[in-house]
Amino acid sequence: MATPLVAGIKPAVVALKEGETVYWCSCGRSQKQPFCDGSHEDTEFSPVAFSAPKDDDYYFCTCKRTKQPPLCDGAHKRLAEDD
Repeated sequence: MATPLVAGIKPAVVALKEGETVYWCSCGRSQKQPFCDGSHEDTEFSPVAFSAPKDDDYYFCTCKRTKQPPLCDGAHKRLAEDD
């Protein structure tokens, strides 16, 4: 299994409206972080759809190590120096 690129070291806070759907970048290659721009083509990665359950701010993972994709679980705090 390939390891995604680390795109950032803190979550991206995004305000979404209830029912709004976005596609989170799981590969770390997108230039539109935290969202997909198609850069995963020719990789084993696929974007992850997320539909907001309510109007709110959502914290999207940018280190790509979360165990709760697409949302941040604090994994960026445990990144190894070689990531």
